Amino acid sequence: MTGREARDTLPAGLGDAVRATAEEIAAVLRGVADTSVPVPGSQWTVGEAAAHLAQANELMADLAAGRERGYGDGTPQSLAAANERALAAFGERAAEPLAGMIVAHADACLTAADGAGAGSVVTPLGPMSRAVLVSYLLTHMLGHGYDLARALGRRHMVDRERVALSLPFLMTAMPRVTDAATAAGFTARYTIRLWGGARFGVTFTDGTVTVTPRPPARPDCTIAIEPVTFFLMALGRIDPHGAMARGRVLAWGRRPWLAPRFPALFTAP
Repeated sequence: MTGREARDTLPAGLGDAVRATAEEIAAVLRGVADTSVPVPGSQWTVGEAAAHLAQANELMADLAAGRERGYGDGTPQSLAAANERALAAFGERAAEPLAGMIVAHADACLTAADGAGAGSVVTPLGPMSRAVLVSYLLTHMLGHGYDLARALGRRHMVDRERVALSLPFLMTAMPRVTDAATAAGFTARYTIRLWGGARFGVTFTDGTVTVTPRPPARPDCTIAIEPVTFFLMALGRIDPHGAMARGRVLAWGRRPWLAPRFPALFTAP
């Protein structure tokens, strides 16, 4: 079975989005002679970011196939350290071979996720179903694909449809990337509404967060946000205050002043 056939058993559109994103990232990379170009907002070069993507896609394929791989303890600090160790042990930085690896490993993840059947897998961000793992793969590729496109002056591949397909992972990950110090003692109920799309609830109870597919009955604060803006904010790629100033984020409710606090309650891995 190929990755293309595996798409039929994943949530509608997810396999196609993974494959298309991998191919578009590869297209951004192919023909790049100098991969020492710095990635904006990152300590990595294009070659390092592409190498990380190739390695991460291989990791996801292994996890989907049921092969255990240790990779930090889920905290942003441990994941960053694991990334650096993996990069140091992997010498490839040329664009063409890395482009091929990104596509091949993404396809392998789709095939493995379909062929392994039901059951959860252990990931760097905790246990999750294989469908959520593939959503994780998509989210991770979109984040670094965005970085590579910006570094090389190309159009990025984050769009409304792919953001919707990333939500299963983002909602699963939110409790695991909550900033414990910032959230300590905090109690509030949020409704998050993506413009023209999904709505979900995020409830803090004395610093403990619960994410639900339905909004709370009486939210303290409703945040309505343009989908691509939501995604890029969630991954720490854009400044929340700038997005609010441009009217890409709106808030209302009994305690609308809680909206600016929301992004600071999480640390992007």
